[in-house]
Formats: sequence, C-alpha cells, structure tokens
Amino acid sequence: MLNIGIMGASGYAGEDLVRILLDHPKVQIKAVAAKIDNININKLYPWLNGRLDLECRDMGADEVAEKCDVVFLALPHKVSMQLVPAFLKKKKKVIDLSADFRIKDVCVYEKWYEVKHECPEYIDKAVYGLPEFYREKIKKAELIANPGCYPTSIILGCAPLLKEKAVDAGSIVCDSKSGASGAGRVPGQAPMFIELQKQNSFRPYKVNAHRHMPEIDQEVSFINGSRVEVNFVPHVVPMERGMLSTIYLKLKKQIDDRKAHKLYKDFYKNEYFIRVLEEGVYPDTKNVVRTNFCDIGLKIFPERSLAIVMTAIDNLVKGASGQAVQNMNIMYGFEEKMGL
Repeated sequence: MLNIGIMGASGYAGEDLVRILLDHPKVQIKAVAAKIDNININKLYPWLNGRLDLECRDMGADEVAEKCDVVFLALPHKVSMQLVPAFLKKKKKVIDLSADFRIKDVCVYEKWYEVKHECPEYIDKAVYGLPEFYREKIKKAELIANPGCYPTSIILGCAPLLKEKAVDAGSIVCDSKSGASGAGRVPGQAPMFIELQKQNSFRPYKVNAHRHMPEIDQEVSFINGSRVEVNFVPHVVPMERGMLSTIYLKLKKQIDDRKAHKLYKDFYKNEYFIRVLEEGVYPDTKNVVRTNFCDIGLKIFPERSLAIVMTAIDNLVKGASGQAVQNMNIMYGFEEKMGL
C-alpha cells in the first residue's frame, strides 16, 4: 500500500483529496495537515465518522515525510515552494496543486504572483500534470505541477483545433464560469456561493488579468508550436462547484460540424476521462460534478469561419484533486481511473 500525506486538508481541494483517496484500493492516508488547531479529521468532516481517524494539525515537512511515500500539497500559491525542496531531498514524490511550479519562466511567475520564487531550480524538474499531453513524462516524475481548473478546461477544449493548425491562434476568446468553490475556503467567512445566491447574481472578475492566463498561454503555445496569447474572462456563478468554458476560435481551414467532431473524437479516442459529445449536444455541469470527466461540445459556423468549443468539468475534481489522483495513478503504474 502507498502511504499518502495531504497538506492543506482543511480546504475544498484537500477535502476532495480525502474523499477520493479514502476509497482508493492501493493507498492509505497516513497524514492530514492544515493550519488549524489540533482536531480529529472526522470532527472537521463529520462524514468521515467511522472511516478515518487521524489528527489534523499544523505539521512540518519532516514530520509528514516520515509517514508518507507521496505528498499532495493542496496549499495556497507561494506556500508550496517553501516545502517542495524538503520533500524531494527526502526522496518523497510530490503532487503540488498550487501554481508554484506550473509556469516554466520564473520571471513570468514572479510578475503574475508578485513574489520572488524561492526555489526556481526545481521548476524544470516539475512535470505539468495534464495527463492527456504529458503522460510519459508523468510516469517518471518526482514533482507534478497539477494544472489549474480554468487552464484544464480551456487547454482540453482548444488542443485538437490548435494541433490541426485549423484556427487563428491570435484571436482566441475564452469565456469561463466557475462555481464559487474555485475561490477556496476561507475560515470564518460565509461561503461565497451563499452570498451570490442571496444576491441572485453572477459576475466577471479579473478580466484578461487572471493569474491562470500565463499558464494557459504557455500550454496552448506548446501545442500550437508558436506563441499564443488568449483573451480570457472568468466569472463566478451562484453554484457550489462546476466549471463551464466557452471558447471562440477563428477558423483558418474549411471545416464543418461533422469534420470537427471526428477530429475531436480521434484526438481523444484513448482518453477515458474526455467525453466528446455528439453533434447538437452541449456540456452541462450537472453531468460532470464530483467526477473526473471533461465533457466537450462543438458548434461550427463555416459561413463565419467560427468554431465554438464548450467544455464542462468539476473545478475541484478534474480541475484539481481528481486530476491529482489521476497523476498519482500514472506515476505509480496503477490503472489510471483507479479510485476515480
């Protein structure tokens, strides 16, 4: 059995890691840590009563490393980089859910996150944890930079058309809506989605200025083979979880709905967690909530040279914890969908 540690267990992603890993047949959770007063994890999450009996408290890297083979860091940006070197020096594998090792250009990271990177020498060692594109590298990785939720939904939607050189890479518009859990759990504050429900409202934020933008640009540029800068408007909507991205791409090639659907189905034919929907069927967040699936729908307007691609994921599962477990499965040679 693989011994697991979860740092940041009191957050939304941390809770989902506990939920998923508890039912994984090849692992056992040995440490759960958070910046909170000592409390049993089944008091923090009463649904764990009778299922997991571990003390959850503030622990250092040395203590967690003693108990675990692999550590999930469900921590805020800027915190993970303080811990990763200690784990790697102790030969522990790390799956980091923060942005600290996703962006390959350290200057770009420091600009967008407004902090000096404390261990830039580890950035090149990190493998970007999007299995559909980096599976072979993930198999050999010691450090996984687990992708962000918005980038996951957008990259998976754009990739087939970009790879085919079928679209103008300079005019991509990404319109994304996320459940309020994407903002994270802040102790002492009322959940954001309750406030949004009270106001009967949803809103855009960080218009073309979200910190996930350099991550999206980096990865779609790799796929395209040349520099891409997307236009990106995120929104928060009055639901707990789920994410829907609508991506507008200007076509350079003659293509219709039938050809586009074939392109996407062929591209993702071996990917269990990617479901390309039939013509005329579009994604709905209710169909992916609490799953690791990404549903993709397409609509082509040849007369306008326009492709509209829509993706739906659970921002906390395929957009965070589920993808992290998928990466762990690949790293250790388990069946990729095990526990998911």
